[in-house]
Amino acid sequence: MRRSACIPSVLAGLALALGGTVIAAPAAHADIGACENYVQDQGTEVTDAVRMGCYVGLVGDQSGCVGDLSRAGVAGAVAIEACRQAPE
Repeated sequence: MRRSACIPSVLAGLALALGGTVIAAPAAHADIGACENYVQDQGTEVTDAVRMGCYVGLVGDQSGCVGDLSRAGVAGAVAIEACRQAPE
């Protein structure tokens, strides 16, 4: 492919990638918030360790999320449900 033909394709791909990031970013924060809110509503303080556990759940590692939340002092059943809410 000629170089002049590649440039518009690359720019279009970049615009789509950046546009997808902008659209997805608010949802990511809301997902972590749902996890944190669930933990807090069940009576556990939201600490940095809880936030990290919720983030681990957001990226798809449910067992890691539950383990992190449990180590942060969140009860088992609460940790499981909070981690289920993280990727929604």
